[in-house]
Amino acid sequence: MRRDVFQAIADPTRRAIIGLIALQAMTPNAIAEHFDTSRQAVSKHLQILLECQLVKQEQQGREIYYQLEVAKMKEIDKWLEQFRKIWEDRFNQLDTIFSNIKQNKP
Repeated sequence: MRRDVFQAIADPTRRAIIGLIALQAMTPNAIAEHFDTSRQAVSKHLQILLECQLVKQEQQGREIYYQLEVAKMKEIDKWLEQFRKIWEDRFNQLDTIFSNIKQNKP
């Protein structure tokens, strides 16, 4: 079963992993140090993120480093953009209402 990118980011641990490797590439052991879970559990999360192409791995000597796949994150951002516009419009409407209330206050 091919996983959806939104299934991957629905899990708080995977979102935390994304946050960690967004700053710098890390090994599974380095990632696992940030969680109260086994190295195997972190590896399963990384596998799901790989399947969804949210992360990529790079071999450096004997170590494998995981890093964020920025292009895939841009896809998520593009999808969210439609909602961002709706929210901004609604907040602007609220700002207008509050400004009108403040101006009409005695």
